[in-house]
Amino acid sequence: MSRIRLLVAGVGGQGSIRASHIIARAAVNDGLKARVGETYGAAMRGGPVASHVKIGEGIYSPLNSRNGADAILSLEPMEGLRNAAEYLSGDGLFLTNTETWIPYDVNIGRAEYPPLEEITGAVGRITENVMKFDATSLAKKAGDIRTMNVVMVGALDSALNLPVRTETLKKTVRENVPEGTVDVNVNAFELGRKAV
Repeated sequence: MSRIRLLVAGVGGQGSIRASHIIARAAVNDGLKARVGETYGAAMRGGPVASHVKIGEGIYSPLNSRNGADAILSLEPMEGLRNAAEYLSGDGLFLTNTETWIPYDVNIGRAEYPPLEEITGAVGRITENVMKFDATSLAKKAGDIRTMNVVMVGALDSALNLPVRTETLKKTVRENVPEGTVDVNVNAFELGRKAV
């Protein structure tokens, strides 16, 4: 795939913005054009966050059109569903972490949290390409739960034919994570690649 449109969905504090920037910077490092744009819900930890990423030629806006995303990288299942309902194409990939992080809307009683099977079942009515795994447990195995976003980037690299080389993604992870966390993040990336 020489052109790709994806969306990284999660809640504030999960690292969805860092994940989207790693993907976009890796594309640029491989000589491709990339655009990134974020949308935020409540501007606090736990609020909904969606990062749109487009890679390829002829891309002028970072935001995905309705039903136009090739993939949803879902760090939090309900936020993934919320974005898939609007943005995921009928043949797109829905790749989700199974561990929930109760979003702000649920905490304040504005929404209810459905079981994971209902979430993936609803997405299954949009696309047949639904993949789920416990990225949070793999982040713990890597050595730091905060690397879950990088586990998901590794999984995306394995699950989708990205126009970015794996080595470039790994190098970009090394260059864009906090000092002192490089080894644990590279380990997280590899665990994610092997998971799907």
